[in-house]
Amino acid sequence: MKQLIITSDDFGLSSGVNRAVEQAWKNGLLTCASIMPGAPAFDEAVKMARRNPGLQIGLHLTLVQGRSVLPPAELPDLVDAQGNFSDNPVAAGFRYFFDRGLYCQLKREIEAQIKKVLDAGITLTHIDGHLNIHLHPTVFRILTELMPRHGITSFRLAQERLSHNLSFDRDRKFGKTLESLIFGFLTDHARPVLDTLGIRYADEVKGVLNSGRMTEEYILNIIGGLKEGLTEIYFHPGILPDAEISRLMPGYRHQEELAAITSPAVRQRLHELHIQVQNYRGEIKC
Repeated sequence: MKQLIITSDDFGLSSGVNRAVEQAWKNGLLTCASIMPGAPAFDEAVKMARRNPGLQIGLHLTLVQGRSVLPPAELPDLVDAQGNFSDNPVAAGFRYFFDRGLYCQLKREIEAQIKKVLDAGITLTHIDGHLNIHLHPTVFRILTELMPRHGITSFRLAQERLSHNLSFDRDRKFGKTLESLIFGFLTDHARPVLDTLGIRYADEVKGVLNSGRMTEEYILNIIGGLKEGLTEIYFHPGILPDAEISRLMPGYRHQEELAAITSPAVRQRLHELHIQVQNYRGEIKC
């Protein structure tokens, strides 16, 4: 059987993202949303999650290009005076790996992000990360300790078939090849550890190589080639105008991604292919 999880990232980033998430859940195929605890519209996202209890919520761990949950004084080597993480994911990744002095600060901040969601009365079932930072070796090591402690039972790996993607979208061929190699290596490192811990993950994830461009046309192309087992497709839907997402992700097709999630043509095609849409708990949507 082919099973499909459909997730929205960046829940809580802005009102435009939050409204898109709620619309995608009520009128579309969305089954999960990943929330950003340090983002400006977190409180609004929590209210939406409470009034839509069937929407499964995960943590969108943010350690780059975002704000911390803990005060800057507690994270002097991670954030600036305003609590902002580095906007440079490559530089931050090297620092998190080589500077062992950052480990304790990272652990405190990661646990604070988890606890902020739990303290808001939201059950966390899965973890992923902004720019896939959750797969960083240092961050992943911390998460392997914290996930069992806080009852988090699912995790996003980030391995996507390059050949399948390039069959329908040949843009950024070099960049996609590099991303495929990096995230393939990180996934291979993480998978046996997750198996040992009994933490669930999808067999393949779509959205890694076409992030921000998960349009209806692209989705209709790729769903016929989904493998047997569990696949996750993640999106970045949004409703414009929205100054925050336009500033942070000017090249993303937020409204087109929302249209793809709510597309009758996509729903019909999934039905024809007998692909079951569900969340990480196995609860079926269609």
